[in-house]
Formats: sequence, structure tokens, C-alpha cells
Amino acid sequence: MAMGEFDLIKRYFEQPQIQGDDSVSLSIGDDCALVSVPDDSWLAITTDSMVEHTHFLPSISPEDLAYKAVATNLSDLASMGAQSKWISLALTLPKVDESWLERFSQSLLQTLKTTTSH
Repeated sequence: MAMGEFDLIKRYFEQPQIQGDDSVSLSIGDDCALVSVPDDSWLAITTDSMVEHTHFLPSISPEDLAYKAVATNLSDLASMGAQSKWISLALTLPKVDESWLERFSQSLLQTLKTTTSH
């Protein structure tokens, strides 16, 4: 039997190291995040979606796609002088390929670990 959305999220993306901190009230698995920021801060939000044939070729590896997705959005934040604290991820896939998801999620987590400030 095929895994449902929440089972896939739990298996591939719900990792202790990315669960957020006390400023996150709702996190991974919810359709919306609730976060608080200090009164003297601004919250910069960016979402660059990646479209096959427009932003990447179908032959791209899951590892490279994960890296590109993170790097593109971090670049947007850096251009505004912002630092990363959290990410939001949306995937639209034609079919569930667990091998692809495993490779993508591991690369995503590794990229975040080496490129972000948390």
C-alpha cells in the first residue's frame, strides 16, 4: 500500500534537528507554520518554486535539486541582508518514488546543516 502524505513527511522530513525551537508553535506536517519573532526584528520570507523544464532538467539528481532549492532561497534572503532561521518546503511530484525522496531529503538536510545559521 502506498504511503500517505503525512507518513511520507514523517519518514523523510521530520527530523529532530529541524524541528525548530521555542519560537515555532506549529511546524512540520501542518499546512501553516506559526512562528514568533522578537519585537525589534523583521521576518523575511521567500519562496522560489522550481519548475521542471524551466528551472531544472528532468535528469537532475535529487541531491542536486535539493541543493539548488536551498541555495536559491538562501540567495534571496542574503540579497535582503537576512539570515535563515526556518524553511518551508512544498513538493509536487507526479508519483511517489521513495528512493528519490530518500536521496532528496538527505541532501536537503545536509545542505541545511552546512549552509544555515541554526
